[in-house]
Amino acid sequence: MTTWTTRTETADDITAIRDIVLAAFPTPQEADIVDALRADPEAWIAGLSMVATAPDGTPVGHALLTRCHVDGRPALALAPCAVLPSFQRTGAGSAAIRAGLDAARDMGENLVVVLGHADYYPRFGFTRASRFGIRAPFEVPDEAMMAMALDEARDLPAGTIRYPAAFGV
Repeated sequence: MTTWTTRTETADDITAIRDIVLAAFPTPQEADIVDALRADPEAWIAGLSMVATAPDGTPVGHALLTRCHVDGRPALALAPCAVLPSFQRTGAGSAAIRAGLDAARDMGENLVVVLGHADYYPRFGFTRASRFGIRAPFEVPDEAMMAMALDEARDLPAGTIRYPAAFGV
């Protein structure tokens, strides 16, 4: 198993990140969302765009956490997460996600929400958001909308997630 090196994105990574996201998804929509989030000072949080790099330093995976709100209180949205197809199922994506969650915890963030595969995200500590009274602003299967507390000692807000404008919801 590869031990992945992870780090915060730099300005030099922006093109590589776009290429990773374009390669991982069937349309450019997610790559455009990343670019729009990066340009939104209310959504973008420096230090929460993480890359996983190959041994030669080339970024091959990306995970992004940006500001959203639940019941008017700050939270983070984990999305999108992407890995170059040739590096998928190698742990690069998991490494980038873990690095992002660790960085968010170190910044004092608490609530993170993700819309994704119910068999993938629980490995990081995500559970059904409905358990916390948190819901998406659109129809989504209950098992796909997940949330987690980075600090179990702090309370979590309940209510509807308000995503940044870049998500278009």
